[in-house]
Amino acid sequence: MGEPKDTVQEGTFVLLYFPRKGKVFFRRVGRGKVQTHAGTLDWEALLGRPFGEVHRTHLGEPFVALPPTGLDLAKHVIRQTQIVYPKDLAYIAGRLGLQAGKRVLECGTGSGAAATYFAYLLQPTGRLYSYEARPEFQELARRNLERYGLLPWVELKCRRAEEGFDETGVDAVFLDLPEPWVALAAARQALRPGAPLACLLPTFSQVERMLQALWEEGFLAIEMEELLLRPYRPFPGRVRPEDRMVAHTGYLLFARKGSTPLTPVEEMEEALDKSSDFVV
Repeated sequence: MGEPKDTVQEGTFVLLYFPRKGKVFFRRVGRGKVQTHAGTLDWEALLGRPFGEVHRTHLGEPFVALPPTGLDLAKHVIRQTQIVYPKDLAYIAGRLGLQAGKRVLECGTGSGAAATYFAYLLQPTGRLYSYEARPEFQELARRNLERYGLLPWVELKCRRAEEGFDETGVDAVFLDLPEPWVALAAARQALRPGAPLACLLPTFSQVERMLQALWEEGFLAIEMEELLLRPYRPFPGRVRPEDRMVAHTGYLLFARKGSTPLTPVEEMEEALDKSSDFVV
């Protein structure tokens, strides 16, 4: 992506916001005209114009071109797999401490939504190592990353999780797998001491097995969370919750790499009983 631009540029992606219709469209800037629900717009009239400026379609409908964020890019990847929902993706990135210069390992590339957002945050001096077992998914992720200009910050590798990873001393690991415990020993070996690990799981049965594996591998500061997102109608005098909300999308597990296990697995229940006495 490089440095963000303040004006609409050909070949880049924009959000077209129609305030009276309450609609937002994700489009790549080109030449010629574009048909929308609110009329025809002319790309030529937008090129070189500043973001946030009000334009009108041939029907007189106002719209604004806005620059997309990293989450916007991730949300609009071409997909063949289910992607990590933006509310979870942003929180995961924050908990992993992703920023420019970090070296991060991801296992389970899928369509590349998480890889897109991670690379967006890691550029221009960081690096993402992303593993995927299925070559057709890896190729789709490659196309998505190329589409956004983010491929230079990602190294894609086609390999099964249980076969291990090439990297050591990475700053964070994200496991997006149906059976993340098969990659946990390799993930521990790849992480630098004290570095964070995250994974996203849809069911309790998967969570239970992963928690057991985290204890057995000597991970510390293990946490399990779930995010529920409730949007509101932002109209003065009529503020209220929307009728629908984004509820369960998955369970989030976070942990830190420890040098040695603090508590043997057989003492887990005792440790959990005492955890209520711990004050942050």
